[in-house]
Amino acid sequence: MAKEYFDLLDENGNKTGKTKLRSEVHRDGDWHKAVHIWIINSNGEILLQRRCATKDSNPNMLDISSAGHLSAGDDSLSGAIRELKEELNLDVEPEELQFIKTLKRSSKYTATFINNEFDDLYILRTNKRIEDMRFQKEEISEIFFVPYKKFKEMVTNKQPDLLMHTEEFEILFNMFDNEFGR
Repeated sequence: MAKEYFDLLDENGNKTGKTKLRSEVHRDGDWHKAVHIWIINSNGEILLQRRCATKDSNPNMLDISSAGHLSAGDDSLSGAIRELKEELNLDVEPEELQFIKTLKRSSKYTATFINNEFDDLYILRTNKRIEDMRFQKEEISEIFFVPYKKFKEMVTNKQPDLLMHTEEFEILFNMFDNEFGR
């Protein structure tokens, strides 16, 4: 596996001009950039993925449709397009992705795994079916669509195997409640 380098950011999300290995970034708690892409279809179903059992953070948990860190030199939009291709074998054009906002978050999984990120949040509206996708087995163990109302129930009930992205969920609910119901 190739060594993965990230651009280091300052606490305001600006590139510092330095890069570092992924493992060192998480060990040291350096700020870096990631993309989160939520996929929703015209039926109001949201695509969820189950992280594979070998992930270094949150194994076997349900998560965002597609997400990943930006490699050194990547811009956000290119990174989002790359993640969709790598994780779900989806080819998308830049204009298909709707940028929502950048979120700053910090979490400490273990004493040696600190995740300080700026996450660029995107929405992809597509009617691709599960059969049209092929997920990356090193990252994901399953993918499936969940009706919007069921997804809201999962969040409201704090379903134990769903990773809680509270701020992102609020944004999704504000965007989609009127369109797909409460």
